[in-house]
Amino acid sequence: MISQPGIGVLGTGAYVPDAVRTNEEVAERAGVPPEWIAERTGVLRRHVAAPGQASSDLAAHAVRAALRDAGLEPGDLDLLILATSTPDELGPSTACRVQAALGAENAVAFDVSAACAGWLFGARVACDWLRAEPRGRHAAVVGVETYSRFLDTGDRATGVLFADGAGAAILGRVPGGHGFGPITLGSDGTRAGDVLIPGGGSRFPACRETLERGLHLIRMDGRAVRKFILEIFPLAAAEALRRSGLTRDDIALVVTHQPNPVLLRQACAEAGFDPARLVIVADRVGNIGAGSLPYALADAHRQGRLSPGDRVLVVAFGAGLTWGSGVLTWSADGSGSR
Repeated sequence: MISQPGIGVLGTGAYVPDAVRTNEEVAERAGVPPEWIAERTGVLRRHVAAPGQASSDLAAHAVRAALRDAGLEPGDLDLLILATSTPDELGPSTACRVQAALGAENAVAFDVSAACAGWLFGARVACDWLRAEPRGRHAAVVGVETYSRFLDTGDRATGVLFADGAGAAILGRVPGGHGFGPITLGSDGTRAGDVLIPGGGSRFPACRETLERGLHLIRMDGRAVRKFILEIFPLAAAEALRRSGLTRDDIALVVTHQPNPVLLRQACAEAGFDPARLVIVADRVGNIGAGSLPYALADAHRQGRLSPGDRVLVVAFGAGLTWGSGVLTWSADGSGSR
């Protein structure tokens, strides 16, 4: 029997702005020692978008890199899905801005809003679309944030963690037995207040009062979010293994959203995985939200940590609350591109 082709990763790309904000800089504003940030979070540096540089600009850089890695041109894209909590505008979709910037005139473009889990939500949609669309060949899924525009730098719960960056992957048909297995997604809207940007939407439209109250800045209940991550990580990981018919020993790498390295290593260990298999990038780039997971995947690819046939456990979690997991059997060759 001839196995049916799967949907997998053909290329990866990542981008962070040039400007770097060190622990010494953010510590002074947050009123904590630099050592406190390193010990409590594991974040050592983060990147900040230049004035006038928007989420679409960062995303376009990452998608271009992923296209180069896949040996494709923008015109080869049939679908472009962008995940973000920090769009260029409330409308139109930031994906349409990226489509225009790339010149990807053949691509259907739209956004998904699932916070830090958004890239995996987008990947699930792209996989289903490519399987169902007879003429669908290639999809770009990119996660991006410019959190620096929405930070209270005096808030140590958020000001030391969140940063700017993007990660992208090109999805397409791969040999049978490779690509994404079942992707499971979940949401719990009763906890939407655990982490959010309250102002600027239809509930609290931007005005002088919302600006004075700081409602356009990220607010996070750190303890609640930490508890959620430690609860959902083992459950989501176990579900991915169960649906794929695999065990922990079958997993070569664990690629996840990157809230902070300290918490991530704890969650990985409590889920029964060797932390040595965990891909860590947040020490260098901070929490870049929807860009974190694809950035980590691109980094692992670029570093030569992935070989064809390797099984990658992918786990995402974010505001909403939202989460998801799945197993990706790697098929792309090469070392990746920056």
